[in-house]
Amino acid sequence: MYLGIDLGTSAVKTLLVDGDERVIGEASEALTVQRPQLLWSEQDPESWWAALNRAMRRLRQDHPQDFAAVKALGLSGQMHGAVLLDGQDRVLRPAILWNDGRSGAECALLEERVPNSRQITGNLAMPGFTAPKLLWVQRHEPEIFARVAKVLLPKDYLRLRLSGEYLSDMSDSAGTLWLDVAARAWSPEMVAATGLPLSAMPGLVEGSAPAGIVRADVA
Repeated sequence: MYLGIDLGTSAVKTLLVDGDERVIGEASEALTVQRPQLLWSEQDPESWWAALNRAMRRLRQDHPQDFAAVKALGLSGQMHGAVLLDGQDRVLRPAILWNDGRSGAECALLEERVPNSRQITGNLAMPGFTAPKLLWVQRHEPEIFARVAKVLLPKDYLRLRLSGEYLSDMSDSAGTLWLDVAARAWSPEMVAATGLPLSAMPGLVEGSAPAGIVRADVA
């Protein structure tokens, strides 16, 4: 038995499937998006965790024997968002989402700082990506930026809560503007251009590789 978890923008969705890929059960919990200013789009990461727990409880209640037989789970989710954590894994501010448009000026600044950024990352700098969001925080919320110890994508924040591991996959990481896509590794130049150390980045794994073990208390 296997469990799929998808952290979407509008809902957390869970799917229970057996070894023959037959759907045994599913549950979803709605999410809301906060837009405190024009072009802004944010969510509280704690709301993702709460929604995931509600969905999991429903699956367990509806399919107790199948749920107990789960051998592994997979994560997918909204790309490009920025979850900022301090040294104790506390969330420093609401996550800035993929559809947030505030960092247009920072995109231009990033490409000015790293003229070959498109060759490194395989992408134009656009506000949807993660790196310009951090440059915006550095310029507009310096007291928060100074406390950043780790930056995670939304689904990778759920992985942290589930397993205690700071990890991401190559596909989602390619949408941050920090990945050297040819080297399949974080680009020191791109990370430095946003004022961050490489230690702020999670570890990288292929999408099909194991990426953490669910903590006993969470299981």
